[in-house]
Amino acid sequence: MPLPVRSIAVSIAVIFFFGLSLVGCISGLPPFTCCKRAIAGAALAYIAATWAVKAINSILINAMITSQINQQKEKDSGGKG
Repeated sequence: MPLPVRSIAVSIAVIFFFGLSLVGCISGLPPFTCCKRAIAGAALAYIAATWAVKAINSILINAMITSQINQQKEKDSGGKG
């Protein structure tokens, strides 16, 4: 079963947003600068997470298809013997 891309990507983006905001505030940057950097970081994290989850989904789907093909081959060769 494929993973939900959007919900995972949004969760990671929110974590990055607050993480970058916290790091910016601790560093003594102005709030507006922290906000801009956090939004940019969250957007990049969202894109990266989307690509990563899509890659994982393609690997999982490929493995499921291969497994089904192997099961079908075993069923076909077992009945003909």
